Amino acid sequence: MEKILKYAFVFLTILVLSCSGSKEKGDVIYFGGSIITMEAQLPEAEALVLKEDKIIFVGTKENASSYIGNDTKQIDLLGKALLPGFIDAHGHITSRAGMQQAIDLSPSPYGTVNSIHDLQKILKVFIQQNKLKPVTPILGNGYDDAIMKEHRHPTRRELDAISATHPIIVVHASGHASVVNSAMLKLLGISESVRDPDGGHYGRDPRDNRLNGKLEENASFAALVKLTELMPQAKMTTNELSQALNDFLSAQDEWLSFGQTTICDGRSMGVSVALLKEAANKNLLKADIVYFPDFEANKDGWESFKPHYMKYEKRLKFGGFKFSDDGSPQGKTAWLTEPYFIPPEGQSRDYKGFPIFTDESLYQDLKIVFKNNITAQLHVNGDAAIDQALRVIGKLKDEGIYKPQFRATLIHVQNSRPDHISKIKRIGVIPSYFSSHVYLWGDWHYQSVFGPERSAFISPAKSAMDAGILFTIHHDSPVTPPDLMTGVYAAVNRTTRSGMKLGPNERIPVIDALKAITINAAYQYQEEERKGSLKAGKLGDLVILDQNPLTIAPQKLRDIKVLETIKEGKTVFKRD
Repeated sequence: MEKILKYAFVFLTILVLSCSGSKEKGDVIYFGGSIITMEAQLPEAEALVLKEDKIIFVGTKENASSYIGNDTKQIDLLGKALLPGFIDAHGHITSRAGMQQAIDLSPSPYGTVNSIHDLQKILKVFIQQNKLKPVTPILGNGYDDAIMKEHRHPTRRELDAISATHPIIVVHASGHASVVNSAMLKLLGISESVRDPDGGHYGRDPRDNRLNGKLEENASFAALVKLTELMPQAKMTTNELSQALNDFLSAQDEWLSFGQTTICDGRSMGVSVALLKEAANKNLLKADIVYFPDFEANKDGWESFKPHYMKYEKRLKFGGFKFSDDGSPQGKTAWLTEPYFIPPEGQSRDYKGFPIFTDESLYQDLKIVFKNNITAQLHVNGDAAIDQALRVIGKLKDEGIYKPQFRATLIHVQNSRPDHISKIKRIGVIPSYFSSHVYLWGDWHYQSVFGPERSAFISPAKSAMDAGILFTIHHDSPVTPPDLMTGVYAAVNRTTRSGMKLGPNERIPVIDALKAITINAAYQYQEEERKGSLKAGKLGDLVILDQNPLTIAPQKLRDIKVLETIKEGKTVFKRD
């Protein structure tokens, strides 16, 4: 009997050793730092192993050693932090690319235009230094009346003072308004007798009722579209297509430098879809890109997108349609149920912004989308717009047309109210919060947009979390740079530029803010089985940070730097 047991033991030992020896070897092993997984069963690990484009092991360093072969690259993190690649839940990469050639008019902390005088000076210097012909159109982007010391938009006359011959248009930081000079009004064929379009507004000087140059919402969008059509690049010659692709690649590199391995193009319009497809066909996409064409702009041909739904084709995926239900809170075009705390210039005390859709038009459009089992992102900033979205989607759910598994997303949800929380949960939609608003525009919301009470409930991530609602956080670039860590910082600290705590009861833990830009965002895109956390079998989408966001002081979260971004096992960004 002893002999039989001895042979059995030897046989078992050989079998175990044989199995151990045949274990697949990794291409890369990471160790020596904080490995934050976003997985509840193993929140942090000592080592992670990659094989080709996937993760094959996450756990202890001792157990990871069996995956080390002769060719395995061993990377000591030296105390740095390794996380899942960040996911852009809502941004506009083609818009960012399209503005590469625009003159940067951003205020601090991202730029230097903190007054109308600064704006005028930068545009004048640009014209002089580039020796532009007197009729060359000028495009500026990113001015922000909430930050500039005058706290108002520039006027037509102030742009005329820069040049009477160059057509000038400057786009507001929100992207929902712009200001033009007299030469641009003439170029665009906008007369003094023009009427407001549906979902748009032309600003007028109250002293003489003449156009003051301000264009809001659809008036601004129409002007930009027409300007594009008038410009030579609308014909997209070979050289111009090459420039457009270069601008896109520059924007892509910017996203990668902020740690994002999945990128969003929300509200794709005009040549944007063609540009994305051209970049994909040329194998230029380093990250996955999920695009959401504007439904209204593509209404006649919406069915052409259907075969591409939720399928990556050379890293490009059609993720659903985008609807813009109202405007911008900091630009004071968002649709509210109660008046703005201080109305914008030229508006009465009862001004509440305005809608883009009627309930019936939004219902009919969403019915088409949801009946075809396609999801949607709905831009809703003001509480009236949020009400409308919940009302319409709720009706479609009651009719069996909308299903929570579609994961329709409410984008921004800025001027939210406490009663929205239960409605969001009941209907089954995902709120995606633009949490950076608290830091970047919190003081403006408190003093001018919503007032103290309403501003304390913007981006209410804690209320959503307490209700068991999955939410995401986004940056809405080019409204801001594609900087998700500022969104994390804002959601965790609820601190404004001035240092005021705005709605401190809505602060959330750091780990939950990080989940909002990783595993939750993967869920929003219906990709949680392959992205968003560090787990064997998922894609090797990683980001290395210079500090562990879970252990540093929360006030220091904005100081964290992305050292390296890795897409499917390959480095796509590395800080020098």
